[in-house]
Amino acid sequence: MSDGAAVLGPDGLARCPWGGLAAASAEDYRVYHDTEWGRPVHGDDALYERICLEAFQSGLSWLTVLRRREGFRAAFAGFSIEKVAAFTPADEERLLADPGIIRNRAKITAAVENARAAERLGEGELDALVWSFAPAAGRPVPRTSADVPAITAESTALAKDLKKRGFRFVGPTTAYALMQACGLVDDHLADCHVRG
Repeated sequence: MSDGAAVLGPDGLARCPWGGLAAASAEDYRVYHDTEWGRPVHGDDALYERICLEAFQSGLSWLTVLRRREGFRAAFAGFSIEKVAAFTPADEERLLADPGIIRNRAKITAAVENARAAERLGEGELDALVWSFAPAAGRPVPRTSADVPAITAESTALAKDLKKRGFRFVGPTTAYALMQACGLVDDHLADCHVRG
């Protein structure tokens, strides 16, 4: 596993190293890796959810976010852009007291502001905007984790565009993680059973 190549999981399937860990606590990672990560996500609310979750993950383990995902969905009205955009300062205080989510004031405020920014775009526009930054086909297939970038020209451009439109907590690294999670890029390793 130290070379960053695909690893065999307990079920005998090859996975990206982060999705094939043997520890019992890694089951959440395996399910996410096998069923969601790298698969195309469309729809404004669905993409808004992923933007929020990637922002909340910043500086933390993705496992921390995964294990609180249902709490986030409950706290943020199912990530309905329309509903979250209407949140008041009292709602933000309620969120700061919610043990089911990551209680970080700056990230909570960013999630509310990002809903307002998404709402200003208009229906279907967040989806169109995010997907307009999908890189052209023909990228090399990563063979090891070392072949997977943390940022790209496209993620830098996406972050810049989102910030210009009022989005927060969307730097180039977060934007690239969003691109990976939502299937704009397929960074499953060549030998990973999910690839393609």
